[in-house]
Amino acid sequence: MTEGARVTVLGTGIMGAPMAARLADAGMTVTTWNRTAAKAAVPGTISASDAIAAVRVADVVVCMLSSGPVCDAVLLGNAGVIAAMQSGAVLVVMSSIPVETARAQAEAARACGVDYVDAPVSGGEAGAKAGTLSIMAGGDTAVVERLMPVFTALGRPTHVGPVGCGQLAKLANQLIVATTICAVAEALTLAAAGGADPGKVREALLGGFADSTILKLHGLRMVERRFAPGGPARYQLKDTSTALGLARDLGLTLPVAAQVDQLFGAMVEYGDGDLDHSAVILELARLNQRVEERA
Repeated sequence: MTEGARVTVLGTGIMGAPMAARLADAGMTVTTWNRTAAKAAVPGTISASDAIAAVRVADVVVCMLSSGPVCDAVLLGNAGVIAAMQSGAVLVVMSSIPVETARAQAEAARACGVDYVDAPVSGGEAGAKAGTLSIMAGGDTAVVERLMPVFTALGRPTHVGPVGCGQLAKLANQLIVATTICAVAEALTLAAAGGADPGKVREALLGGFADSTILKLHGLRMVERRFAPGGPARYQLKDTSTALGLARDLGLTLPVAAQVDQLFGAMVEYGDGDLDHSAVILELARLNQRVEERA
């Protein structure tokens, strides 16, 4: 696959739009489509009002939609995108979806002569804009290799195994992210309640064993109470719930993940699902207020 490949990006939201822009900057001919048409306009790309028309001549179709059910609705069936793709093209689902959903989509693609790779990403909006996303690719080795010009324009790809393994790696990533966000939120909550300046505590921890990208970026969001979504909490809940469902199917118990999932679930139920996942610190504040009220 050459750098001048024809690429269609389905889903140009917080992540998809900057990803499409980077592919265009890399010299690819990029067509974009979004369920909300106004969001499909990305500089340097060609906007399409119809998903089927957008994929007909594409060498690669990148799917960056919000969830497994949304991906299925767009991709599958007689009126779906897969059936309209040309034989030999590659469908790359970079959304975070259940493992079994990725494998079922791969079967549907194979029946239409379309190659399939599941390649979810980590790095958020900042990584999408900078081209530094961590890309976890599951699929046939030769197909993943063909996609390298696409992947390297977006970040750092790693081939982690056959179809479905990209989603497994993303679930592992999301469990670490969600758990660490909650740990940082608890640490800053404890510091503030004990009389310390949480901002200064965060500064003191930078560079030590407790340091992390989450402490740097999300810890600062918590201190400054800036919760415009880079990664909405409802998507974090989707991923932790998906991971727990898979764990149950595999006969595993993940007690820490279960507690984290409950915390994000309470946050979303309260109505904060569209805030950044770092806003889980607000749910901790509400939880402790309820404890104080019962005392």
